[in-house]
Amino acid sequence: MAKIKVLDTNITIVKNNEEDYISLTDIANSKEGEQRAADVIKNWIRNRGTLEFIGTWEKMYNSDFKVVEFDHFKMQAGLNIFRNYKIAKVKV
Repeated sequence: MAKIKVLDTNITIVKNNEEDYISLTDIANSKEGEQRAADVIKNWIRNRGTLEFIGTWEKMYNSDFKVVEFDHFKMQAGLNIFRNYKIAKVKV
């Protein structure tokens, strides 16, 4: 695992199949502290703009992407009752 330093924060980079992945947890830790990192990520992932970006990405790069199911899911984004409990926890 490599690290880069961004604004005095070490961010972990993991390489998998020649693709680089950055740690969202490291970024969230730098913003709100380690105790609030999970909340920062949960709030970010339920943001409608974030889901629009993820949906566009999936349409472009995932031939098995289920657009109809995603549209139903996306319609709930931003509502107070919306929670995305299907986020996989990945420890970097």
